[in-house]
Amino acid sequence: MAAMTKAADFQETSDNDCDCFVTNGTDSHFFTNHKFFDFRSLSDNVNVPEPINDPDDSSNAPPASDYFTQSHWQDSWGIQSWNNSGNIQEGEAKLLMVNSLSNVYIEKNKDAEPESDTFLTLRTMRHDDFQSAAEFESVPMSYHFLSARIYTRTIGAKGAIAAMFTYRKGKDGDPNLVQEADLEIRTIDPSDRVQYTNQPSYSRTGETVSKATRNATVPRSWEEWSVHRVDWNPKTTTWYVDGNNVSHIGFQTPRDPAQVIFNMWSEGTDWTGNMTRGDAAYMQIQWIELLYNSTGDATTNGNVRRETETNLVKREGDACKMVCSVDESHKIGVAVLVASDAPSSVMGGSSPLGFAAAFFVTLFAIL
Repeated sequence: MAAMTKAADFQETSDNDCDCFVTNGTDSHFFTNHKFFDFRSLSDNVNVPEPINDPDDSSNAPPASDYFTQSHWQDSWGIQSWNNSGNIQEGEAKLLMVNSLSNVYIEKNKDAEPESDTFLTLRTMRHDDFQSAAEFESVPMSYHFLSARIYTRTIGAKGAIAAMFTYRKGKDGDPNLVQEADLEIRTIDPSDRVQYTNQPSYSRTGETVSKATRNATVPRSWEEWSVHRVDWNPKTTTWYVDGNNVSHIGFQTPRDPAQVIFNMWSEGTDWTGNMTRGDAAYMQIQWIELLYNSTGDATTNGNVRRETETNLVKREGDACKMVCSVDESHKIGVAVLVASDAPSSVMGGSSPLGFAAAFFVTLFAIL
């Protein structure tokens, strides 16, 4: 068994010193990589663009600030400018929706008791003839199981959806073959309800697949700052709010490498709601944290090897000797070392969950 320490003695460490990262929660798993995106101290990049009332101008708008042109952003994320005109032609949308670079920006935190100086905002707004929206997607399409956490709130008018999800398009564009794990906040819903889904949630004949989706009650209003988390593992997708398990779906769990996507949007349908002209809604994010495994080319979701539960841990040397955690850390975004010198026979075995269970049982006993 690995060397154990009390929680109070856990030491901050560099990600480079971690062979793998173990998560807490209902389904504890190991991941080989950690990323943290911090939007709390970006005063030099604050700029709230004026709404653009022409759909073409909105689609062609430049980035809101230099922050979005720098490599630390562009190597990981891409802001979108596509529109849904195809959905309108097929009768799947009632309103032209245009994604705009100007709807993703850094904003000053004007709360009375700010937890941060700034935050990232995704805006959607109803104009006279169209809905402007916001979306950014991960550049890597090779995320293959992950634990994604965001510190966020959603505010504004009814008739919009704020979302965080993994996405892999269906073969030949077939929506019934899509692989997707969704967190959707619908602003037409009560503020203690969130929709969680392993897509697709509709059959080829248009019937709802009830086993694929949950409209769950959450412990805190989505209008308040909360940590929303999704754990996508080989057999299940589990969602948390402030550490509370709010949904757990094992039906049609995504299997293959995928992107991570954030968006704020509306199409004027019954699902999204129809926003009043001149109104807007906002998804605001202080930070994003990803624990993940990666399979295949970092920028493709093509023909790559499928990940399995037996290789969720560090492959180099078939060992995970330095085990780290962000859940046990007192500093957001910083890992701590929770176990060291774990035998490769333990970490490289058929089930890393056995080590996770033993680790946390021992930890709880110590505490």
